[in-house]
Amino acid sequence: QVQLVESGGGLVQAGGSLRLSCAASGRTFSSDTMGWFRQAPGKDREFVAAISWNGGRTYYADSVKGRFTISRDNAKNTVYLQANSLKPEDTAVYYCAANPSTSYYTPVYAYWGQGTQVTVSS
Repeated sequence: QVQLVESGGGLVQAGGSLRLSCAASGRTFSSDTMGWFRQAPGKDREFVAAISWNGGRTYYADSVKGRFTISRDNAKNTVYLQANSLKPEDTAVYYCAANPSTSYYTPVYAYWGQGTQVTVSS
């Protein structure tokens, strides 16, 4: 059974940091693009960041560029999202995804995690 399990979410004050992790099991994702998306209440799921199979290329939404960093450890089958300088508008459920069906920024991926809540207080 293929699973993506996110962790590391929580409540943080504006300006603070969190490190999200996404641990994969059931198959190796070392050859897949991995992505992070988020969804705030009443809004569509939006792209946050993506990373190529070997970490050589990374992509970010303009809203998080310079504040968030995506990375991966293929030996651990894990992808990370370091979120710094958090803002209240970053509040959302953050989802990990693997193996995009179309483009990396479109939320059509083969595998999804269950999400982890990030809440940023002002």
